[in-house]
Amino acid sequence: MAGNNGVDSVGRKNFVQEHGLLTEDQLRTKGEVADRIESEGIKTVRIAWADQHGIPRGKFVSGHDFVQGLQNGFDFSGATLVMDTTNHLFTPVFTEGGGFGIPEFTGFPDVQLVADPTTFRVLPWAPQTGWALCDMYFSNGKPVPFSTRALMRKQVDAAAELGYEYVAGLEVEFYIVRRESEVNRIDQNATGWPPPPFPVSVAEQGYQYLSETRLAGVNDILTILRDAYEALDLPLRTMEDEWGPGQMEFTFDPMPGLGSADAMVLFRSATKQICQLHGYHATFMSRPALPNFFSSGWHLHQSLRGAKDGTATFMAAAGSADPLSESGRQFLAGILEHAMPMTVFSTPTINGYKRFRPYSFAPDRVNWAVENRGAMVRVQGGPGDPGTHLENRMGEPAANPYLYMGANIAAGLDGMANAKTPPPPEGVDPYAAESSQKLPRTLWEAIDELERDSFFRKEFGDIFIEYMVMMKRFEVERFLGEITDWEQREYFEFF
Repeated sequence: MAGNNGVDSVGRKNFVQEHGLLTEDQLRTKGEVADRIESEGIKTVRIAWADQHGIPRGKFVSGHDFVQGLQNGFDFSGATLVMDTTNHLFTPVFTEGGGFGIPEFTGFPDVQLVADPTTFRVLPWAPQTGWALCDMYFSNGKPVPFSTRALMRKQVDAAAELGYEYVAGLEVEFYIVRRESEVNRIDQNATGWPPPPFPVSVAEQGYQYLSETRLAGVNDILTILRDAYEALDLPLRTMEDEWGPGQMEFTFDPMPGLGSADAMVLFRSATKQICQLHGYHATFMSRPALPNFFSSGWHLHQSLRGAKDGTATFMAAAGSADPLSESGRQFLAGILEHAMPMTVFSTPTINGYKRFRPYSFAPDRVNWAVENRGAMVRVQGGPGDPGTHLENRMGEPAANPYLYMGANIAAGLDGMANAKTPPPPEGVDPYAAESSQKLPRTLWEAIDELERDSFFRKEFGDIFIEYMVMMKRFEVERFLGEITDWEQREYFEFF
């Protein structure tokens, strides 16, 4: 493999070792990754950082420079941190502290990305190309406080200190549609900020929930996706069609620690890229404005297990009258108590709140039930069942996985630490539970809940909460400043 003549051309010399930024497991894996790049002739590695939205940002690095960067880190623009969902800057950038009162942000110099070698993959759709997730640090070695993967890691570590391992499985709904425009031809009028939606047609008829025969319409792209997930070591469990035209639901086997969150980032990115390459478009927008399209959700299946012996922490003893162990009930109580401010993390887009409707199979209020899809938290399993876990149904598929999962862990551990007790479970109809608090109906209501909440300020830090509130309020103001199609239809002719 071509070298660089011994010149340290990336990052800062010995940055990773100097600041002790890799664990023993990551250090062991680092050598294996370097050997694999050499043996498999990897010419390019895409270094990816999951931003505040959970969307990977990154750059292409040559194979030999990636190996060097495992020791030195990689220079990267910190300006991505001040961008909302369409890259609008939401704070004055060239001020003291970068608008956040953080000295390291003054002038927005480069930050350092440190690749996690355990996330290295070879991309099956890009020849001789690898991929790796990174964490973000300032040049002085301090972690960037807005790096959401680090926030979740803190919660995973907090569970580990108590003797538990966090385990989560993914159940994600999304849409696959056909692109009508040529993939490699973009009209100059379609390069706005943001660009207008491109024309699409349905990939599969829909309205036959879980129809085996209807899958023939999308079989080719599903086969390509299946093989890609296998090559990426994503533990695909099931693929099925949902209610809407081309609406899919994919599930993945449970993964420990950061594993499921990392998998969600890779899954969404891989799915969108592969679909685009084959003339399709995959969207994780919760409710697209297309005829007869239903809302999509992201149901988070989660539990704790003993870090040493793997025991099922949430499982009640056989014969128990309760569906959960005491620890499971306390973890559940914490999630319910902190659900209102948590909504910003589970449902971070304006569009996602279109899901919270009565009798929609999505929750509309804070409650729980046993094996009932109308509740916000559904308990699956029961006494003596080691698979007993909690299914949080409030998330949208566009959520940042590190914030969604990290918030659940923090809330659940708080319930355990304070021996909290959940309210009684709902019975037949969770949507008719008048005693249950209704979930926020809009993103701006959810932001208000988060801004005055003290718990997540303690767990994620005041500066991060202020950062999230600032960014999300900016998005809301842009939305409220737009003239919508509804307003035009409602008022233009009548008045």
